[in-house]
Amino acid sequence: MHSRVAAVKAPPAHTTVVEWEKEKLMMMTACDDGRRRVYESGDKGDSWTEALGTLPRVWGNKKGKDVKIVGSGFITAKIIGDGDDRKNVMLVTLPVYSGKKGNEVNEKEKEKGRLHLWLSDNTHIADIGPVSGKEEDVAASSLLYKSAESGDNNEEKLIALYEKKDDIGRTSGMVSVRLTEHLQRVKKVLATWKEVDERVSKLCATLLAQEDTSPDNPCRSTFKITDGLVGFLSGNFSENTWMDEYLGVNATVNNKGGAAKAEDGVTFQGAWAEWPVGRQGENQLYHFANYNFTLVATVSVHGEPKEDNSIPLLGAKMTGAGNSVFLGLSYGKEKKWQLLSGDETPKEHSSTLGTEKTQHVVILLRNGTQGSAYVDGKRVGSASWNLDNTDSKEISHFYIGGDGGSAVSTGNGEGASVTVTNVLLYNRPLNDADIAALNANKISIPKTMAGDTSSSAVSRPNRPAEHLAEGAKGEGTARDGGAHGDAGTVWGSRLLPSLLLLLGLWGFAAL
Repeated sequence: MHSRVAAVKAPPAHTTVVEWEKEKLMMMTACDDGRRRVYESGDKGDSWTEALGTLPRVWGNKKGKDVKIVGSGFITAKIIGDGDDRKNVMLVTLPVYSGKKGNEVNEKEKEKGRLHLWLSDNTHIADIGPVSGKEEDVAASSLLYKSAESGDNNEEKLIALYEKKDDIGRTSGMVSVRLTEHLQRVKKVLATWKEVDERVSKLCATLLAQEDTSPDNPCRSTFKITDGLVGFLSGNFSENTWMDEYLGVNATVNNKGGAAKAEDGVTFQGAWAEWPVGRQGENQLYHFANYNFTLVATVSVHGEPKEDNSIPLLGAKMTGAGNSVFLGLSYGKEKKWQLLSGDETPKEHSSTLGTEKTQHVVILLRNGTQGSAYVDGKRVGSASWNLDNTDSKEISHFYIGGDGGSAVSTGNGEGASVTVTNVLLYNRPLNDADIAALNANKISIPKTMAGDTSSSAVSRPNRPAEHLAEGAKGEGTARDGGAHGDAGTVWGSRLLPSLLLLLGLWGFAAL
């Protein structure tokens, strides 16, 4: 597990720099270690520091011997949403690889990269969907956004330009495609993010109406309840999927026969949920959890564990053999809390849990080396790790309601059940005052407002944006894009460097 913040003096190869907020630059670069890093600069690019927040190391590069790292599309834009509301966002295009290594007929056939569009507001990330065709193999890409206010026709446009490869990996041409449908989904996702933020913030609106001025008020000016809030699991549970309200990463419920939908959450008996981090694979939207995170939940335990068994409530497991618990909180015999940390023996704490009682539990990681657990606003345990022992370890997933290894989470259905509601994931470690403030009100999130803006309502495009017929080479001409009303063009590969530069500069000027 990495925990040091890296600094660079000069941008490496395969780098894109954009302006983000006032006097702040952000740089995305492809690194040899297999992950794309994001750096920030507040001194006009004289120095760069890796920003270990939401974006760094989310996207992976294609791996393997003699693999050529490709450039990505990376731009900022102010998207107009409901009314005149404008949102400053980042848009990224990168290939997602199929994982297919070939077949018996052609052993030289390699896994293909299908270009996807990603959206971020520097807190949340959403995969908007594929841009290129299913059978295309995409390399470098670039993006252009034109706002409705710029130009003569007051028309908003989002255009992707990408390089195609042939069956043996050579550049065969370039494709430009207008992303009209993708742009509409971007706006729907932004509307959903705004709606969920408002739901969580309604807690503050209620307290302010009551003129609560106590130091434990979570709405005090020094604490914004949605600051760094990346993921939110609540009442959107169906079959074996517990859906993230922010449309980021869904949790998977194992042994779904022992899980039942509860108000604002799930009741587990002989079941558990896994919220993936490293287990996502190539692209890891919660990679920040390897450095800093806070996981918050409201839980109630029904019954008591049998014999010497304990009830895992929530925690993080590591990658590698055994999936050992990196940091976790359990409810043990004699109603005592247990803090789990690595391979150490669980530490029992004197604080006790009352069955059928709703309690506020928190685990957090700070700088990759210090972990803590809280119950009802009070710290019940802490753990620390040496940097030398954590460099090669990463978090596989968060577990909720069980960890898949104890008697109450392996499917026998015996013993206690656990109800977990309103799970909040932050990309930063909350401090003691923040945690006490949240606990003071046990966070009862209001229901979804009228109008369905849940993750099920914001579906990905059913197909990629329209473009010229697959396999077209050399020079081509634009044609009607068909169903989406988008047009596509294919050019010879020799134009790639100059056109990427031209479109990148034109997009910057259009903003």
